[in-house]
Amino acid sequence: MAEPIIKIRDLRYAYNDEKMALNGIDLDIYPGEKIAVIGSNGAGKSTFFLNLNGVLTPHAGEIYYKNTLITKRNLNDLRRAIGIVFQDADNQIIASTVEEEVSFGPMNLKLSMEEVEKRVDEALEYMNISSYRERPPHYLSGGEKKRVSIADIIAMKSDVIVFDEPTAALDPLNAAMLEEVLNKLENEGKTMLISTHDVDFAYRWTNRAIVFCAGKIIADDTPLNVFKNEEILNRASLKRPTMLDVYEILSEKGLAPDKSLYPRTPAQLREALA
Repeated sequence: MAEPIIKIRDLRYAYNDEKMALNGIDLDIYPGEKIAVIGSNGAGKSTFFLNLNGVLTPHAGEIYYKNTLITKRNLNDLRRAIGIVFQDADNQIIASTVEEEVSFGPMNLKLSMEEVEKRVDEALEYMNISSYRERPPHYLSGGEKKRVSIADIIAMKSDVIVFDEPTAALDPLNAAMLEEVLNKLENEGKTMLISTHDVDFAYRWTNRAIVFCAGKIIADDTPLNVFKNEEILNRASLKRPTMLDVYEILSEKGLAPDKSLYPRTPAQLREALA
């Protein structure tokens, strides 16, 4: 098995000396994984992401990136390697034009202007927003802003990309667009962690589910095993995916030929029933 790209040991963090927002997180993240990070609001997911990227400094514990312990001295290596797409694009966008926004990260890497321009062009084309280059990002629609915020990370060429509630406030068309982008990133071998309340998406698209509750990880397994575990669902205030319920109902009625198949998409369900 491949070496973890990120190792986390006994990670702890508290806001203003209050109750621990992260209370002893141990986790290995492997290259190319698609991980759903799920749990109720206040469970610690966003705090975990901000510690993972170096925005927040853990009060205790260790983070290793490619077997190197992250310290103040090499923190920028972690920030370059792990990009975050925030839930609210307005919290991420700072520049007056889309081009300036997407160039901000590469400029901070002290790359040549030629390389910065190349990365910006590639990122805008990747997200199909080249025509927005000179537009002020704050006047774009919610879906367009989300494209810009993802282009920010694409231009950084991060190994690991964290999405904090990426489909929040997106209409179905833009949510479908986002999933297409995620598929492209998967095909490029990117490692992705996605915080989401959309259990149907988590069940359908990811291959690992990590459940947070009260600052701790209470489950780390395949989405199928997590969503079949009623105890975990109750503790984390999660519901079961619709596709899981549908297939189990069909199995109970004797309409599913293979009760162990558990399709995750409508296309897989149709194939199973053919």
